Amino acid sequence: MAMNAEGAQTWKRLTADNIGKSIAIVLDNNVYSFPTVNAEISGGRSSITGNFDISEAKDLANILKAGKLPAPARIVEEAIVGPSLGQEAINAGFLSFIIALIVVLLFMGFYYSKAGWVADIALFANVFFIMGVLASLGAVLTLPGIAGIVLTIGLSVDANILIFERIREELAAGNSVKQAVKDGFGNAMSSIIDSNVTTLLLGIILYSFGNGPIQGFATTLIIGILTSLFSAIFISRLIFDSMLEKNKDVTFSTKLTANAFKNVNINFVGKRKIYYIISSVIILAGVVAFTQKGLNFGVDFKGGRTYVVRFDKDMETGPVREALAKSFGSAPEVKTFGDANQLKITTSYMIEDNSEAVDGVVEGKLNEGLDAFGKHEIMSSQKVGENISDDIKVSAVWSILFSCLLMFIYIFIRFRKWQYGLGAVAALFHDVLIVLSFYAIFNGLLPFSLEIDQHFIAAILTVMGYSMTDTVVVFDRIREYLTSNNKKDLEGKERNSIINYALNSTLSRTINTSLTIFFVLLAIFIFGGEVIRGFSFALLIGIVIGTYSSICIATPIVIDFDKKEEELPKK
Repeated sequence: MAMNAEGAQTWKRLTADNIGKSIAIVLDNNVYSFPTVNAEISGGRSSITGNFDISEAKDLANILKAGKLPAPARIVEEAIVGPSLGQEAINAGFLSFIIALIVVLLFMGFYYSKAGWVADIALFANVFFIMGVLASLGAVLTLPGIAGIVLTIGLSVDANILIFERIREELAAGNSVKQAVKDGFGNAMSSIIDSNVTTLLLGIILYSFGNGPIQGFATTLIIGILTSLFSAIFISRLIFDSMLEKNKDVTFSTKLTANAFKNVNINFVGKRKIYYIISSVIILAGVVAFTQKGLNFGVDFKGGRTYVVRFDKDMETGPVREALAKSFGSAPEVKTFGDANQLKITTSYMIEDNSEAVDGVVEGKLNEGLDAFGKHEIMSSQKVGENISDDIKVSAVWSILFSCLLMFIYIFIRFRKWQYGLGAVAALFHDVLIVLSFYAIFNGLLPFSLEIDQHFIAAILTVMGYSMTDTVVVFDRIREYLTSNNKKDLEGKERNSIINYALNSTLSRTINTSLTIFFVLLAIFIFGGEVIRGFSFALLIGIVIGTYSSICIATPIVIDFDKKEEELPKK
């Protein structure tokens, strides 16, 4: 046996004091051997002699390797939510979900008439399947998990919208309803499969490389993609076939929506430099705001403790911060959280102390500083150790980067041009930078918290999933139009005209899908409560930016880089 310097000194003293006595070798309260000390052992190297056979010697060596070291478990990350705050969150979440669902159902029925009600049935089935699978797995539904469900509901509606828009095109071409339904499902299949496969790959990578809330998001996303595909493709098709066999009238638009987006002709390609400038200005403004104000990192990323405290009267943050500075030795971060009688207090006081009693000490200091302000109640608390916060940051960054790499490879293989992969990944980075820029610009200006925490990462992942889905659908339509017009090489004004036509033809699908998801998020933002307001704000910005980038950023990048590649041999 070999020991380090500290162990050697202790072992020397023990053996010197116990010559002629036995030293028990114990593992899990069982004595496996008790050799006798023959002399003082110095230098840290010891040996045991006796009449051992090979198997006995190996067993003893394994026991010594296992050892019996004191390794107490310490809580390095925890979240505690009081029953009243938890019930409030449940009520607010349920209300926002019901309102969002009603709005989406009514919108689909209003825009697509009877076909919209068929999509609503498929949507109900999808939610039922998701909840059933999650219940069978015993999964815990967290905020990032809800984000995954929101995205999959959007994907489910998106698949139906893709199919309906194709059917409307077939009907406009003069086909019968039965033939239009058949061709519509067939023509939309490529876009549906491509968009869902890319998002499924994103979910698998996030589940493999992420941890905690990121895995929760990935779990619901993977389940939701599979159930939404089944609901949108098979259930909807069965209902349509049943209605057509019974000669029932099937309509795909109302009088108000029949001609929507038909005469739209926006020159997206010609205006791409304007879009580049707009995005650059927003990102530049975000960089300036970041250098001046920075970002508001939550305890997930910087370590520390956060408490949500409710008082029996409205409170000002200044006096509370001064009082707690005396208790903690340094001023904590104090912000109004929702109503004026609620404060969110963040401190790094004794965060490096791993003793068992430290949590009680910190909470005692907190109450000591707050007692001067009257009756108060700690509604929730969260603690994240510095090591855990570092792990969260590293896993989040690597999962996002690896997801982008895999997206690039898939799109390159699927569309056979690296420019498509570059355009899609560039759009993803564009969306992340824009959302971060808005968080930096509006930091401290809005009446709710804009924290960069695990929930924000879940929001970014949701935006990435939606943006990738939207971009792939646009690319698929461009490829289809270029192939049918023999313009695969992407050159000339005629090429730009065809691409513009393709982009405008996807506009109805893009806007309708974005609106349905936007309605869901707006309901969550307004009625979902203070706990998820910052989270839903990030999603609201991200969905708008994701819609914009899929048309105005991803496609122009494909065009510009493809042109540069063609010009290189001429030089």
